[in-house]
Amino acid sequence: MSQPTSRQSLKDYALRRLGAPVIDINVDDSQIEDCLDDALQFFAEYHYDGVQLRFHKHQVTETDKTNGYLDMDAIDSRVVSVIRAFEISTHTTNMFDVSYQLALNDFYGTFTPGSLTNYTITKQHLSTIQQILDPEKRLRFSRVENKLYIDMDWTNDIDAGQYIIVECYSALDPQTYTEIYNDRLLKKYLTSLIKKQWGNNLIKFEGVQLPGGVQFNGGRILDEAKEEIDKIEEQVHDMYELPPDFYTG
Repeated sequence: MSQPTSRQSLKDYALRRLGAPVIDINVDDSQIEDCLDDALQFFAEYHYDGVQLRFHKHQVTETDKTNGYLDMDAIDSRVVSVIRAFEISTHTTNMFDVSYQLALNDFYGTFTPGSLTNYTITKQHLSTIQQILDPEKRLRFSRVENKLYIDMDWTNDIDAGQYIIVECYSALDPQTYTEIYNDRLLKKYLTSLIKKQWGNNLIKFEGVQLPGGVQFNGGRILDEAKEEIDKIEEQVHDMYELPPDFYTG
């Protein structure tokens, strides 16, 4: 019971942390569901354990060429950010290709002392030439549209049938990877979000005196929850957030 493995068990855990069932937590289940969705969204966007680096292979279609973008919903609907895209031709490398000739001529020579240095320098030089003549294409991606725009001439630069490898970060599905529900920070974050909602509900009755002289102190609960949330978010940003990728579209 102490290790949540589902949405319901995580909600029950958070409520117990707030004092249930000894104390009546004045929060509706629909509000708890909203808090849980917010907590999972924050976890996926900012915690490195909430995403996974993936490579998706997509074969270009005539529809892609007409649109001028890739529909990421058809590739992976849980993509958080796109790092880069690689084009892979379906044509076989011919014998006059520079890389092919370099590998063919230097294959046996790479086993002699010092030859690997020359081979590495030559490959770096060819890579520099490639970047000058055919630089890496810029990407533009928005999670709202979920469309990957590649700044190139879709009519001439790529053919239908060629493959594009998309390197991206995808949010993990908690229903599949149930260990997410037992993450220490996620449990604390959800508890604080529910506590904040509890304070918001009670603050409307601030100053109302109940039988026996009891009064609701929603303001204090709300202030404590806000402070806890700020500390958790700061900790996640400082210790668990992936470094920004300046090539992300």
